[in-house]
Amino acid sequence: MTLGKENNIRSLSFYLSVIFINFIIAAYFLGYVPQTVLLTYLIMSLITYIVYGVDKSKAKRKVWRIRESTLHLLALMGGWPGAAIAQQVCRHKIKKVTFKIIFWFIIAFNIAALSLFISSQGRLF
Repeated sequence: MTLGKENNIRSLSFYLSVIFINFIIAAYFLGYVPQTVLLTYLIMSLITYIVYGVDKSKAKRKVWRIRESTLHLLALMGGWPGAAIAQQVCRHKIKKVTFKIIFWFIIAFNIAALSLFISSQGRLF
């Protein structure tokens, strides 16, 4: 993969997260998602962004780091938009291929789960 394509993919996750946050805010105001869903995504994104920043700081100082599984769990719990923004802003976790693959599966899972939740079938739950 060329450097240009890699930058485009990283940019895609950043812009996707910004679009998603705007979508979830609009979905809340239009009555498609409850306030708890909106707040979960916003709060988990903020927490995840901060944790990425802490991990980047630890990496620079070469001290004990936050586990990748913890970063993935935070993303899975709704913090993936914050993680995507932190990856771009902090330039953190952008080179490890296995990490990126898992991260993209987490994004896909979150979007699919939310889509099901706001669909007519999901509203039954």
